[in-house]
Amino acid sequence: MSRFEQYEIWLQHGSRWEFLASFMDFEIAKAMAGTRSRGVRLLLVTYESDKKLSEEVIAEIGAIRRDEAAS
Repeated sequence: MSRFEQYEIWLQHGSRWEFLASFMDFEIAKAMAGTRSRGVRLLLVTYESDKKLSEEVIAEIGAIRRDEAAS
């Protein structure tokens, strides 16, 4: 089974997140995520045989956080 990690960029559209791109190199992913001014997440995601095992939010830029309890 092949295990690999990649850096993913996700964009916020309203209350949901949409996948934009993935990169094997952190510096490229960081540079691409930095071109956006708001609503961006940079994740480190681990896969094994095309199944997601884990994800870690490395950076979140300008995302709107809502308190679900207050809504």
